[in-house]
Amino acid sequence: MRPAGMLLDGGVTMRILAAAAAAVLMTAQPPMADDISDTLQNALDAYQDGDAQYALEELDYARQLLLALRTDALVEFLPAAPDGWSREVNTEMNAGLSMMGGGTGAEATYEGEGQRITITIMADNPMVGAMGGMIANAAMLGAKVERIGREKFMVQDGEVSGLLDKRILVKGSGDDLAAVLDLLGKMDFNELKRFGT
Repeated sequence: MRPAGMLLDGGVTMRILAAAAAAVLMTAQPPMADDISDTLQNALDAYQDGDAQYALEELDYARQLLLALRTDALVEFLPAAPDGWSREVNTEMNAGLSMMGGGTGAEATYEGEGQRITITIMADNPMVGAMGGMIANAAMLGAKVERIGREKFMVQDGEVSGLLDKRILVKGSGDDLAAVLDLLGKMDFNELKRFGT
């Protein structure tokens, strides 16, 4: 029987908690995992006590912690700065993605030798899938196509865009196309395809 005042069906809540806990086990690093586990336990305790509002708040906070873990994991795929260059990671990337349907993102700006390059990764965002058709038909759209390893990238208006596994968008932009392609070539696309799976 569901506690009085509950807004969610008990089965639904338990499935949400179980899914979140499974995600913790698959992706969390030990220090953060304790915070997430504690937050999920707080949500479960609140649910059992009939405090739906607090349970929802704790579930939302646990979700934020899990997204932070995914973001940290995605940042690891951004290439290191070349010798003599600097790299600055955009820590606000996911705030923008939440307004575009969600997903996880990572972005870094590289500066050196009078140049500036930006590399962006977006995973599991609904808008990313729409890019697939454009990239697949880049030549028909009048865009140049470049290969980086085994991956096909569309080059248009100074931006290089590729879609990995139909769900991960990788973009690079900068004044020197060769430098952008070289930096993108330092990424491990095979490992990136396994992100989140």
